[in-house]
Amino acid sequence: MKVPVVDNVLKLNDEIAQSNRAMLRASHVFCIDLLGGPGCGKTTLLEATLAKFANELRVGVCVGDLATTRDADRLDRHAVQAVQINTGRSCHLDANQVKQALTHLPLADLDLLIIENVGNLICPVGFDLGQDVKVGMFSLTEGDDKAAKHPSIVTACDLMLLNKMDLAPHLTFDREQFRDEVGRLHPGLRLIELSSTDPNDAGFVHWLNWVRTAVQSQATLV
Repeated sequence: MKVPVVDNVLKLNDEIAQSNRAMLRASHVFCIDLLGGPGCGKTTLLEATLAKFANELRVGVCVGDLATTRDADRLDRHAVQAVQINTGRSCHLDANQVKQALTHLPLADLDLLIIENVGNLICPVGFDLGQDVKVGMFSLTEGDDKAAKHPSIVTACDLMLLNKMDLAPHLTFDREQFRDEVGRLHPGLRLIELSSTDPNDAGFVHWLNWVRTAVQSQATLV
């Protein structure tokens, strides 16, 4: 008897997600859903990204956390608007929560919306929020087996980031194994290795260029 209930919940979520997507596209706002485990560096990456785009792109942020407004407070300094969603005991954001957040964002004044999902490698993957792309993030400090252990995030994402490359000399992380497993799970998936704490890092620059291209593509949609 539980299966129909789960199906109905997901169906309703998908319907709301489509409404969110239509609203964002009508405003020509490109939307990224950023997924990754706790401590992988999502907020640090966004801080650095928003700082670089300060005079170039108008960016809004929606932050999902179980509790506190700490991440939104960090990002609010650089974003046009940052909205915090506290999920309590829920391990992911859903489309209805994002729908409510959109009412607090000046969509007409944005080029880009980044949703920083709750720190979790499992639950957020299955929920459409109305985003254009899902970006997954792993870090060297999590270990080189995370892609193999959490294949769903790899197969669901449109781009994968491997963060904290500056720590590579101090860790026993098998980069070739990690790359091979990502490639096996999602052939053709682009993987960017970067350090979000270094604004001159080549991988970080590649990430910025990827975002620029994505936003420019959205701007050409009618």
